[in-house]
This record gives sequence, structure tokens and C-alpha cells, in this order.
Amino acid sequence: MEISATGRLEVRITAADVGKRVSVRRLDDPASEGEKFTDTVGVLASWDDGVLLITRKSGETVHIPEASLVAGKVVPPAPARRRGPAASYEELAHVSSRAWRPVESERLGEWELRAASGFTRRANSALPLGDPGLPLPAALDAVRRWYGDRGLPAYVQTATGAEGTQELLCAELERLGWTREVSAELWIGALAPVADRDEGAGVVLSREADDAWLTRYQRKGVSEVALKVLGSGPSVWFATVPGDGGGVPAAIGRCVVDGRWAGFAAVEVDPALRRRGLATRVMAALARRALEEGASAAWLQVEADNAGARGLYTGMGFVAHHAYHHYRSA
Repeated sequence: MEISATGRLEVRITAADVGKRVSVRRLDDPASEGEKFTDTVGVLASWDDGVLLITRKSGETVHIPEASLVAGKVVPPAPARRRGPAASYEELAHVSSRAWRPVESERLGEWELRAASGFTRRANSALPLGDPGLPLPAALDAVRRWYGDRGLPAYVQTATGAEGTQELLCAELERLGWTREVSAELWIGALAPVADRDEGAGVVLSREADDAWLTRYQRKGVSEVALKVLGSGPSVWFATVPGDGGGVPAAIGRCVVDGRWAGFAAVEVDPALRRRGLATRVMAALARRALEEGASAAWLQVEADNAGARGLYTGMGFVAHHAYHHYRSA
């Protein structure tokens, strides 16, 4: 917190600091006995009518009454991560989008509207990179109409927690009544260490998701549209560890190679066979193939509450790059 020469806490931010990263301390309940403080760090999204909106790295927007502030200051951007490949949010947003291509897309200014009959939110949401060419309320109206014409709910995909992400847009979407339904994280790491984790023996690689692979895939009843999305991307590989007797596979995975990036997804293991290194074996086999195609870096998506996956990926050298969110229209 900001402390003056006299030792007193001071509020050294104003409405002119909207868009900057700030650190504030507030008194939880000014009317209660005793002093209980809460500290908040994030991007100052707005300061209107005596209320500050601060968007944290996680994407959560905190409402803070101006009257409860006891200290505040502008803080520098978080230091750049030293682990993992160098990558901007915009680069990763484009790479991850190409790994789950929609069957239909249209430009709204620099935004991309994507649809695939509802299969995955990433392929059925607006990607708001750049200027939509309209004031935000009008752009969001256009998004609603576009998805409504296709019988789909309107989603906007945003990100927080890295340089160039969209904390201000997240706060504005919430102000306009959009609801954050899903949040996860995109992690990155070097590719070679993934390949070195295991020999990948017994893993069958294919360019198509065959019937056996689909029986293990967690999304049941995969449609023709879903198969198109699964097979989309610059260079797609599917991995299978056959099950006993040629039945349901023991493990599967998917990888999309795109320039220097290899994106891993759908790494799934028979629950009865977990903690036996099958996920590592699948990823290692896919990583080797991606290295042969010239990739050097890797990315994947992980849920915040998936402790097992987070432990596995941390051990492989992956680190969180940013959080991403899907906002649904009211």
C-alpha cells in the first residue's frame, strides 16, 4: 500500500487511472467495530458513481465503494515469466482458435464470429481481438443477432491475467448483463521435455479420430459437425493406447501442430488405469511427432479445479499464461 512520509496510508489513484493495474486496501465494514481490511490487485476497469470495479487476474470483477478505500496506488505490470517460451496473448489466442476451427465464421470488424452447431464454446463464440468497427453495445447486439440466427446462445471469449488481455472488456460485459459461465487457464511450456518424459511405446497415431478413439472421448454422441471441428487445424494428430482385447482404448489424446506450437487436448485415460503413466505416454508420443514437424513450444487448456491434470502438467514444465472466459448474453 502507499504510505506517506508521515506513516499514514494514502489513496493515490483517481478515475484517471482507469485501465491501469492498481493495488487497493479497503475497510470491509466502516460501521463495524474494529478494523478489518481487504487488499485487491487488478486492473481498474471503471470508477463511476462512487464505485470502483477492479478485474483480478482470475477474471473476477470486484466492486469496491469509494468510501471504503483507505489506500491505493498504481502498480507496474506483473514481471514477465521466466519459464516457458515467450508468447503474447494475441499469438496464443490465434493459435488456440485455429486448433478448434468452426464450420462457419464471419468477421465483425476485427472480431471473429465462430459457429459449429454448439460443439465446444471455443468454436461457438466471438473472439474479440481488435476493433469490431462499432461501439461496444452495437457490436454485442450484432453478436446476439448472428448467433440467434443460428439457434445458438451468444458467447464472447475473453482473457485476463497477461499483457494485452481484456480485463476492461470483461468488466464492461458484466456491466451490460453478460454472465461469465466458464473459466479455465491456458498453459504453455517447452515441447522437448514433454517428448523426453516417456518413450511413447504402444501409442498408435492417426490423422483421424476413428470409432475406437471416439468411444473413449468424453463428449458422447459426436456429430458430423463435431468430427469436422476435431479434425480441424493445420496438422492434427490423434493418439490411442489400445485397450485389452481391442476394446475401448486405455487412453487417447489429440494434438494440433501449428508452426512452432503444438496444442494438446482430449487427453483422457480409463479411470481404472489412471496413475500408471498413460497420459504421459500419450503426450510424449504426440510431442515427438510435433517435434518432427518443427514445433518447439506447447500449449494446453486446464480447468482450475482439475488437480490431477495440473500436477501432471506442472511436472512436465508447463506454466499458466493467462485465464480465459466465456461470457453468455443475458
